[in-house]
Formats: sequence, C-alpha cells, structure tokens
Amino acid sequence: MPKITFFNLPHEKQKKLVHAARQEFSRVPLYQASITNIVKSARIPRGSFYQYFEDKEDAFFYLLKERVQVNKNYLFSLIKRHEGDIFQTLIDFYKLIITEEEENLSFLRNIFLNMNHQIETEFERSFSNHEANEEFSEFSSLIDKDKLNIKNDEEFACMMKILISVMMRSVIDKFSRDLTEDEAMRHFNIEMNLLKNGLSMN
Repeated sequence: MPKITFFNLPHEKQKKLVHAARQEFSRVPLYQASITNIVKSARIPRGSFYQYFEDKEDAFFYLLKERVQVNKNYLFSLIKRHEGDIFQTLIDFYKLIITEEEENLSFLRNIFLNMNHQIETEFERSFSNHEANEEFSEFSSLIDKDKLNIKNDEEFACMMKILISVMMRSVIDKFSRDLTEDEAMRHFNIEMNLLKNGLSMN
C-alpha cells in the first residue's frame, strides 16, 4: 500500500502520479516498468516517488487493487441487473473486461499475460470464499441459487472457483491469441453454456 504521505497529497497530485504509473504499467509489464518513466511523466523528483511508495511493485499492486475493486462494483451491479443469474452476469462481466478503454485494456493485458503467484493471489482473495470476505457473502446472497444444481455453501464456493477460473483463462486466451471481441465472446458463451447446461447426458 502507498505510504501515508501519498494519501496526504492534494487529490490532483495523487491523480497525476497514479495516471503516470498506470501509463507505464500499461506500456510494459511490471518487471520491465521503469520508475524513471513514471517520475518523468508525473514531473516529480525520483526521490519523491519513494516518499509515496516503497517501490514500483508497491505502486503496481495499489493500482491492481483499485482495478479489482472497480471490477467488483461492476459485478455487483450486473448480478442485480440479471436478477441473480450468475451465468449471464459473468458473460456480461467478461464483455466489460475485454472492451475496456485502451489504457485499461493494455494494463489488464500486461497483468494477465504476466500472471505470477502474487497477482493470482490478489484476484483469488477478491473473488473467492473466505470467512472474512463480507463482499463475497453479499454477492452470494444476490445469486439465485434455486436455478443451480448445488446442495450447500461448500459446493457453491467450488462452483464460483470454477467459473472465475474459466473466465480468467478466457481473458488470457483472448489476449495471448489476439482474438477479436466477437471471437472471444463466442468462445466464452460456449464455455458458459456448457457449464450451465452440464456435460453429462444423465
């Protein structure tokens, strides 16, 4: 997390620094990102950067958490709009992700194509079941479970892990294969329909 000095900055200066960092992490993945480019774009001395963040990883994960929170807000609004239909919610959520504006899309592309354990853990912490995760419990309460073939909370948590894993793999597939939006949506719709309707004839 940023240091307290970052949060004490005027809002406009915070925005300027965050924008400069996002530009750099959208240009290249984390391991190639340059603090020099960030401070040059933000027009601050290099030493000032370290007054606000420990290192570039600190800045990156702050932006990642912000992006995850924005996406969770999308997810909540969609599940309400679709009256608890988790499959249609994830289809529309996937579409939102792959049709982001260019800078956000480049940021996401660099995240998903350079996924490591720490980044994966951040996503799992946000979208998986956990005793302390009140947001997950709230989201769970909005899903129409009468339409799902699940017996208890444990099965529901497993189902969500499967769905989120499929969606994340589909995002990676879209970026790695440079699929068009139409191609990516067609593939993801097939996957969601298979999961919704089941794979067994029995």
